[in-house]
Amino acid sequence: MNDRAHRRKLGQNYLVDPVILFEIERAINPQEQNSFFEIGPGTGALTKHLIGQNRTVLAMDLDKKNVDLLSKEFNDAHHKFLHGDVLKESLDFFSEKDYRVVGNLPYNISTQIIIKLIRYFDNIQDLHFLVQKEVAQRICNTGSSNHSGRLGVKIGALFNTAILFDVPPESFDIKPKVQSAFIRMIPKTRPEINLDEFTEFSNLIDLSFSNKRKSIKNNLKKLGIDFKNFNINPLARAEELAIEDFISIFRGIDQ
Repeated sequence: MNDRAHRRKLGQNYLVDPVILFEIERAINPQEQNSFFEIGPGTGALTKHLIGQNRTVLAMDLDKKNVDLLSKEFNDAHHKFLHGDVLKESLDFFSEKDYRVVGNLPYNISTQIIIKLIRYFDNIQDLHFLVQKEVAQRICNTGSSNHSGRLGVKIGALFNTAILFDVPPESFDIKPKVQSAFIRMIPKTRPEINLDEFTEFSNLIDLSFSNKRKSIKNNLKKLGIDFKNFNINPLARAEELAIEDFISIFRGIDQ
């Protein structure tokens, strides 16, 4: 397998545009004493913008060649580069300190990575990710329809989200076939649900969106919900409801 095919298999589209990298650094706005966790640093194009005085960088990459390269280039006790799959490895180091999380995420597993990180909500200061634009719109509940989606509702219960800017295919060394976007996620000071409720809330959202053509009442029929107790149209589809509506349903199920 040649290098290009190997990189495509690993979802490695390296960001090389210096203007976009500058914009990303400006959006992240690294500060002294920051601790960063970078997912998929590649050859270090963004890493270089994170490293600075009194900052630490912990990064994880699936490609051992990248880890060896970065360990040699940034040979400093303040920085550590791990070889591993972020979806499979333990991230228990989050319990040691609070992190700012950044990454150019592999597009085919970006949502899985974000969902996994939610369990570390209490130790995340913010998240900045480069993702497929369509995924960015789902996370931030934006787009032409401006309708809710299951991913946006789940994340929106815990995070304030925003699309900061678009990134064209030409900004990468191997051009992806899709548009990209850089997003920010900041944990809410007063999230709508508690972290230990997330799995149960997530299951409710999955059930609510299980059949997009059916009304919220039909999708949640087996829960026996009396919609007279809510200021919600039972004939509306899940995508027509706001996050607050789902929170209301979630809180009212056991009452």
